[in-house]
Order: sequence, then C-alpha cells, then structure tokens
Amino acid sequence: MGSDSTLTAQKRTSTVLPTTTAAAANGGARGRANSILPRGRQNQKTFNNIKITMLCLFVTILVLRGTIGLGNLAPTEADSENQLLIEETNRILAEIRSDKDANDPDDQSEELFNPNITYSLGPKISSWDADRRTWLRKNPQFPNYVDKKARILLVTGSPPNPCDNAIGDHYLLKGIKNKIDYCRIHGIEIVYNMAHLDMEMAGYWAKLPLIRRLMLSHPEVEWIWWMDSDALFTDMTFEIPVSKYNDFNLVIHGYPDLLFDQKSWIALNTGSFLFRNCQWSLDLLAAWAPMGPKGPIREEAGKILTANLKGRPAFEADDQSALIYLLISKRDEWMSKVFVENTYYLHGYWAALVDRYEEMMEKSHPGLGDERWPFVTHFVGCKPCGSYGDYPVERCLKSMERAFNFADNQVLKLYGFRHKGLVSPNIKRIRKESVTPLVNVDQFDIRHSLHESSVSKTL
Repeated sequence: MGSDSTLTAQKRTSTVLPTTTAAAANGGARGRANSILPRGRQNQKTFNNIKITMLCLFVTILVLRGTIGLGNLAPTEADSENQLLIEETNRILAEIRSDKDANDPDDQSEELFNPNITYSLGPKISSWDADRRTWLRKNPQFPNYVDKKARILLVTGSPPNPCDNAIGDHYLLKGIKNKIDYCRIHGIEIVYNMAHLDMEMAGYWAKLPLIRRLMLSHPEVEWIWWMDSDALFTDMTFEIPVSKYNDFNLVIHGYPDLLFDQKSWIALNTGSFLFRNCQWSLDLLAAWAPMGPKGPIREEAGKILTANLKGRPAFEADDQSALIYLLISKRDEWMSKVFVENTYYLHGYWAALVDRYEEMMEKSHPGLGDERWPFVTHFVGCKPCGSYGDYPVERCLKSMERAFNFADNQVLKLYGFRHKGLVSPNIKRIRKESVTPLVNVDQFDIRHSLHESSVSKTL
C-alpha cells in the first residue's frame, strides 16, 4: 500500500548517518595535527582534557543527586507526590471497575438466576400493538412518522467500566462521534447506553434487554436500530430504504443461502440490524433470550449451537448464533417478517474494505452503500477496548483510523477541509473561504443533496 511504502522509506532514510564520513575525515585530520605538536603542548593538552573530564564528572554527580539521589537517598518531594497521584488514580480505577459502590446503602447483589427456570426479559406483554396505537392517538405531539418518514432510534453502547487501555476509550469516542454525525445529518435520534440493565445478559447479549426496554419506553419510535460500538458509518450520504420494509419487522444483513442451505453460523450479522416497535418484535426477543443467561445455561446452549451450525467454534452461546438457530429451527413461525438484506452493506466486514478506500475515492462516490462505497464498516474480531482480540491490535487500530477518517472526510467537506491522509488525525484546507458561502452549502452539504434526491424521486 502506498502509505506503508512511504513509512518504510522514511524509516530507511532515518537510519543513514550522512555526517559519518565527514566526521571520520575531520577526526583523521585532527589526529595527524596532534602527531606533529611539541611534547610540552601535548602534555598540557592532556592535562586540560583530564580537568575537563573531572569537571564533567562532578557536574554529572550534582545532576544525579538532584534528580534521583545518591545511593539510598530518599526520593524527592516531587517523586513522592507523583507516586501518590499514581496510587490514587489506580485506586479510583479499581473502584470504578468493581461492581459495587461502598457509598450506596442500597447496593446489594442481585438475586442469582435459577437455571431451572426459563429466563425471561420481563413480564409477558401480549397487547402491545393495540396499547401503542392508543398511546400514539392520545399523544399527537409524539408522532411515529415525521414528514412521512418513520421515526428511527439508533442504539449503541459500551460497557460501564473504562477500557483496559486509554487508546480503547479514544476509539470508542471516535465511534460515537461518527454515529452522532450520521444521525445529525439524517434526522435520526440516538441513544448511547453504558449500563447493564440485566447482569444475566452481559456481554454479547446485553443488547436484548436494552432493545426491549427502549421499545416500551419510546412508543413514538417506529424502528429501533441496533449498532455495535465497533461498527462505523462509512457512507454518510446513504439512507436505509425504510419504505422497502413496510411488510417486515426485522431487517438484518445476511445471505439466505448460507442461512438455510448451509446453516452457517455467519449467515447473519447482529452487529447492525433494525427491529420494528411492535408485538412481533417483543415476541421474537422473548424467544431469542433464553439461551443468554451467563453461566451453565449459556455454556450448554453453546454446545447445541456448535453442533447444529456449520463452522461454529466451541464456545458459549452468543446472540448471533442463537438468532440463526432460532430462525432455522422455527422458519415457518418467524421468517415471513424477516428481511435478509444484502443489496447494501448494513454490515461490511472491515478486513475486505479498509485497504480499498483510496480506490473507492478514485472510482466512486458516497450514496451507494454497497461494495463501491460501503454503508457500514464493522470491525468484527477487533477489541480495542479489551485485552484480547482475533487480530493484532496495531492492525485493528490503523484500520479503524482509516475508516473513521474516510467517513469524516465526507463531513469535513462542507467546511472546506479533509484529513491529510487516511491514517492522519490532522486536517488540511481544500477550499478557500468565499464571500458567497451559501453556494458551498448548496453544493457540499450532505443534507441538501439528500433533500434534492428525495424531491427528484417524488416528481
């Protein structure tokens, strides 16, 4: 790749010492000059060199004494303060990472889940469609359609504790910035969750109780759109064709042949999917959840999934495999309302995309959402916030930086800037200031181009 070769060239150049030859030549000249000095001057020069050496040694001792002390001298006051600060920081982080708050008298461990009882996300609700219609009628100030567009709530989140490393928190910040930009441009509401609403469903499964809670708490929202924290929007212009799904309640990226012919454990991807806010969705969540409680249930369910899904490694039950197994085993019950989408990248596997961004910029344009300009780039297998992952952390971080900047350039274009490169956080000016700035707004604002596109479709 071009950027890699540039870095390599720079590293090679930096190892060359162009002054070595000249220094050797000068040293040789000085050696020849010293050889012809009188003996008395040579002795005086030697004595001066000894004095200079002793003076340098004395100064070095003074510096060491002032910084680290001599022998077993006690540390300085500044060192003590720094050590106390480090200890206090570590103590606070350890307290934050724990699940308890000593200052909260109501902080008690939740009752352990009984594995002999079928797990439930909550009380069974059977009249949600009718109840929601009544609520919408009584609350016209909260419509589920605005300007004939379905109201969408994008949901994402991360664990409540700090990442294992600072760089992980930095990339979580970039991820939420990316999602906020997309939602602002397209008039989508967004929720960022950092709370475990149900400790039994921690990990892969945390999204299920959250989605259910949001459905019941936001009856004005027509679609709940879940998106993993490690997925980025990389086509800031593309809009989900919601009207395409009028007869469906779940929209998920995948391939029907992998799902039903091969029964592959990667036939669908739950990193980005949409649920309609309706009774059907609540029922599916209820049927999906019982494999999720952590502990023996999740471990035993994992064995069932591995035995029935092609290519699945042996590990505890995950939400994606469980959904695939549910749809395969009860196809007649659920699939009539499931739209398996692959005409655009609701989920795009990062390893096949990030190294092609320059080619995309040269040959294509945003607004397509497919392999020509992917809608979503999902970093499956990268764990920048954790201490493990399926790929080297350096590769993941560099690739995430490229994806973020690739998307961010589409936002910065309105302001007349872009990143200096896809691996650089620095930006450069690409357009001069204008005395007629509204011309630039009409030309470069993504929202304006979206409006023009929607008008042309209705004419």
